[in-house]
Amino acid sequence: MHEVSLCEHLMGLLEDEARRHAFHRVKRIRLAVGRFACVDPDALRFAFDVVRRNTLAGEAEVEIDQPPGLVWCSDCAREVEVPTRVSPCPDCGGLALIPRGGDELRLIELEVA
Repeated sequence: MHEVSLCEHLMGLLEDEARRHAFHRVKRIRLAVGRFACVDPDALRFAFDVVRRNTLAGEAEVEIDQPPGLVWCSDCAREVEVPTRVSPCPDCGGLALIPRGGDELRLIELEVA
């Protein structure tokens, strides 16, 4: 489960920011986990619950946004949303698709005290 290592890295980032900006507690974290990011949001939540124990984010609320998977369909010249990387274009059934979004994994917002 690579979500644990992602959360360990996130905790390192939070600790670095706490030193840099002199905060002692994280109240809320908002993440973007794109549909194509190869990260399970439920597993990420579970891993964060384990990793954050006895840390400055020990009681932080976690919000996870899930941006859709977007592709450019060369066959119908449109940007469309698809459920998986191997799905055909929902409009024309074409397979000449270029990924345009949904692979992000970002820290969007941080509320601290």
